[in-house]
Amino acid sequence: MEMTPMAPKCGVEISGVSLAGCSDSEMQAIKQAIYEHGVAVFRDQDFSPEDHIAFAKRWGGIDINAYFPLDPAFPEIALVKKAPDQQTNIGGAWHTDHSYDQVPAMGSILVARVLPPSGGDTLWAHMGAAYDALSDELKERIEGLEAFHTADHVYKEGGIYAQTDQGSDLRGQDVTTGAVHPVVIRHPQTGRKLLYVNTAFTIRFVGQTREESLPLLMELTQAALREDNQCRLEWKPGTVAIWDNRTTWHNAMNDYHGHAREMHRITLTGEPLAA
Repeated sequence: MEMTPMAPKCGVEISGVSLAGCSDSEMQAIKQAIYEHGVAVFRDQDFSPEDHIAFAKRWGGIDINAYFPLDPAFPEIALVKKAPDQQTNIGGAWHTDHSYDQVPAMGSILVARVLPPSGGDTLWAHMGAAYDALSDELKERIEGLEAFHTADHVYKEGGIYAQTDQGSDLRGQDVTTGAVHPVVIRHPQTGRKLLYVNTAFTIRFVGQTREESLPLLMELTQAALREDNQCRLEWKPGTVAIWDNRTTWHNAMNDYHGHAREMHRITLTGEPLAA
């Protein structure tokens, strides 16, 4: 295997390995690279739905997404898709998946199945690099803080997605979510300090109202999205991306109107987060 950084602080491209047939030692090296770099990209993969599921099970448990449509033949796989006549995409804002769960998902394995002629790139930002770049004063302000996360305003009936042309495809509009997590967590495997808030699902700090929380949330967002914290992936047929939800935020670009895009996603089970 060969590893090439995608950007100075985020992302790695791994070549010379077949995900469908990787050895146990290759699997361990892939896991470690993702924990450290936040996201790993693999090109030219022959990766069937059966391979996708088998690889995910070698990693650990699979979390079934409550909201996205599922592949009828392979319900472990969520369909992240946009039709040519739709204007709204899924994931088109900076976020980290499942932070609204009591035990957030570790990460995701995303496989390109249908791609537009151009556009539809995905961006990631590294939350270890984001935390490291905070001023000492800001690190002191957030030390010991906890935040409340929920997806109800996004996915419930009448929520943001329900009011778009993606709404009719959504499941789980009656699901209620809510979880409290430390604003600064330690990565369960690497021990690195990570900033753990995001713009989509972090509503407020514990003990504060939404309005009281917004100035600091916006300050942390600006710090997190420094360009030197980010990497960008141009999808091609046969591309697979695997990312760590604790270590990164991501954002799916919505710049391919009039064309279809379909990605297959398996979400990997995580573990409780600690400050």
